[in-house]
Amino acid sequence: MRLITRKISARLSSRRRSRYAAPAVLVAALLASGGLYAALSPADASKGDDASTIAEGRALFQVGCASCHGKNAEGIVTQKGNQYGPALVGVGAAAVDFQVGTGRMPLAQPGAQAARKKPVYKQDEIDAIAAFVASLGPGPAVPESDKYDVAGASNEEVVRGGQFFRTNCTACHNFAGSGGALPGGKYAPNLRGVSGKHIYEALLTGPQQMPVFSDGVLSPEDKKDIIAYLKKNEDTPSYGGFTLGSIGPVSEGMFAWLVGIGSLVVVGIWLTSSSTRVKKKKEGAA
Repeated sequence: MRLITRKISARLSSRRRSRYAAPAVLVAALLASGGLYAALSPADASKGDDASTIAEGRALFQVGCASCHGKNAEGIVTQKGNQYGPALVGVGAAAVDFQVGTGRMPLAQPGAQAARKKPVYKQDEIDAIAAFVASLGPGPAVPESDKYDVAGASNEEVVRGGQFFRTNCTACHNFAGSGGALPGGKYAPNLRGVSGKHIYEALLTGPQQMPVFSDGVLSPEDKKDIIAYLKKNEDTPSYGGFTLGSIGPVSEGMFAWLVGIGSLVVVGIWLTSSSTRVKKKKEGAA
């Protein structure tokens, strides 16, 4: 019995020592990792995009984007080691749709932050560029309309969205979504008038200094509730009078000092000067 066991062990040892064992294990590991990546990778917006759309997007990209991001969206690094334009491989179609759809890209001029402006491209051209970038690597896809359409949102969803917004967003965008200043010359933009689609994409991709709120942090339902709160806030009239930009106590305090107390000072000066003139007239008559 021991002899048989030794023979089996010797055969296994000789196979393990075979020159084909290491390559076989390596191939098996690569196949396993590739299968897991394909199964667990995020949704790719390029699925369903035909070759002609991707080719059109590539042509538009070469003209309007490659000078900063590279011909293959690999990014460009200057001789000093600074990043002239970041790599776009893996950012997904949602990031392209947000940046180009809000006019932030192409960048008008270098600065601390890309500002929102009128889009340069039409929507079908934006879709083509997004399809090309999405074909370079998996990334967040452009959300379907049911994820950001809040036309029939209930009061419960609006209240829940307000709670999420005040917890995660007011530190930069303020309680009314009117934006605010940030260090280094940057700022959190005003969210009034921004479409629900672009708000959802911003939450999903984290543009510029904004953090990424993935579905693991804020579920699609949570994102939709936040959009419902912001849209409800836009439609709600200002029952208290002037909003003063809804930028918080600084503008309100300045208004109180300059207009409120300033008016009292003017009235006080007028009353004092009026009583002085009356007194002088009486003295002159006597």
